[in-house]
Amino acid sequence: PLRDPEVQDLRESAAAAVDARDYAAAVEALNQALLIVADDPAVLQERAEVALLQSEYERAQTLSQRAFELGSKVGPLCRRHWATIEQAHLALGQAEAAANAHAQIDTCTVAGLQRM
Repeated sequence: PLRDPEVQDLRESAAAAVDARDYAAAVEALNQALLIVADDPAVLQERAEVALLQSEYERAQTLSQRAFELGSKVGPLCRRHWATIEQAHLALGQAEAAANAHAQIDTCTVAGLQRM
């Protein structure tokens, strides 16, 4: 599907801000994007990753979990959800939960076609 050009501009601004380590600007851009597309798993995931960079571990976990619930259960974005959740758990000292999240990463892989 085509993306809203305003949302895409905000995502690009957020990415540039992250590259410049201006996390507050990245948060602002992604929050604006979420006002337009509140249930976009990719934008939610990007916001979760910035929360992780800001040491907002519980927020990162919550946002990634929500993105996973709304998005595809396979593929690279799925793996990013679980990796973020894993890192948030590790930062919070929740080793068992981190291990469980890490185990979920493998479930995001699409099995290849079996050919004869």
